[in-house]
Amino acid sequence: MVAPSFAQEMHAMGEKLLLKLQRLPQAEPVEVVAFSVILLFVAAVLLLLLIACSYCCAHCCCPRQRGRKIQVRPMTPP
Repeated sequence: MVAPSFAQEMHAMGEKLLLKLQRLPQAEPVEVVAFSVILLFVAAVLLLLLIACSYCCAHCCCPRQRGRKIQVRPMTPP
């Protein structure tokens, strides 16, 4: 199955997913659990990606203001 373009391939995968979702109520319990696990995994990966991107963007776009550094000198014995 070779799709000439990425958009057509994504469309075909979307149609397969929609067909799978439509058949899910009549599916066996094992198939429902397997689909749920895969769906949770994809959601977790997307959530972690979103968190990583927001963390990176927050540090790149909004740098922290640092205070002046104070030089510490050793104390002389009394």
